[in-house]
Parts: sequence; C-alpha cells; structure tokens
Amino acid sequence: MGTVPHAVIFDVGNVLFPWEPRRLYERLFDNEQALDAFLSQVVTKEWHFQHDAGRPFAETSAELSALYPEHADKIALWGPRFGEQLGPPLPGMAELIEELDSASVPLYAITNFSGEFWRDWMPQVRGLFGRFRGIVVSGDEKLVKPDPAIYALALERFGLKGPDAVFVDDLAVNVEAARGLGIHGVVFTGARDFRAELVRLGVLAG
Repeated sequence: MGTVPHAVIFDVGNVLFPWEPRRLYERLFDNEQALDAFLSQVVTKEWHFQHDAGRPFAETSAELSALYPEHADKIALWGPRFGEQLGPPLPGMAELIEELDSASVPLYAITNFSGEFWRDWMPQVRGLFGRFRGIVVSGDEKLVKPDPAIYALALERFGLKGPDAVFVDDLAVNVEAARGLGIHGVVFTGARDFRAELVRLGVLAG
C-alpha cells in the first residue's frame, strides 16, 4: 500500500484562474485582425515566459518596444494591467479550495508567474490564497516548471516528501515532471474530475 497523500499543490493559471491575454487587449483594439496579429506576433507567450523566469518587465518591454515602436503604448500595459488578463476562478475551483481547507487539507501552489506581476495581482485574490500555506512563484525563484528543481524546492519549503502530495496542472509536461519526484500528478480537466480524483486518492471523503 503506497503513501496516501494528504496535501494538495495547485498550479494557478488555467487551473484556479483562466489566463488569456486577449481579455485585456480586446478592449484596446477596434479591429479583430489587428488584435490577433498583436497577440500572435508581438506580445507572444514565448516573450511573456521570460517574466515567469524572472526577467524584469522594464527590460522585456523596452526590448519589445524597440522592435515594435508602433505598439509601444500597448506593450507598456502588459505588466501594470496583467491582472486583467486573468478571469474569475474557474467553475467549481473556489468551492473545492474551500472544501479542502474545511477538511484541514494543507494547500500549496507552484506557479509559473512573474514575481512583480504576482505581487500586483495578489491583493485582488487574497481571499482564495489566504487559505494556502505556501506558494512558490517561478519569477522569484528564477526556476520554472517543468524544471525538477522547482518541485524539489517546493517540497523542501512545504515540508513534504513527494508521495505526501497531489499536484495538479493543466500541462501534461509539468505533471510528468512532478511525478518524477514521486508526487501524485494529475492533469487538470475541470473541478469535478479533479475532486473525483482526490476522493479516489483518499484526500477527500467520498
């Protein structure tokens, strides 16, 4: 009989809250084609992932604005208004967090997120994250998922061994990396499925 996990580690973007840059920028473009081009060619997700790895927005925005001076004003909004790219909690997830917390299940998170954007956004979602005992933010650690080092750091900081924890992420590559450290990894498909998996693993009562 393996270890029954007793703690849950969440990814944040697209598990707890939807992340979609279009949410912010659709208000700033009149033309759908221009918006699509801006999102796919200028403020790309590859460009953004530098922030998750710890690069300051002041540097990345200056570089990008030099390449696309006609978009400099819109590029400049990415950091200060990053919270507007995130929607309200995904269906059922706030309720699941509350249920786990009420059952005294320790809650943690490992998120690929800019440290500076995280600190700006956190006050808006403090109610949910107030239930968490620890959060590892990639931009502050200069480590990003799926690097095994970020999971090892998190386990050490949270006082857990791999089999003690369930980790949920929307990206299979991040889940596989967690499994490499003995963590029970779950690919997120929705609150109902994830809750059923927590019951199956013995974290929650049926």
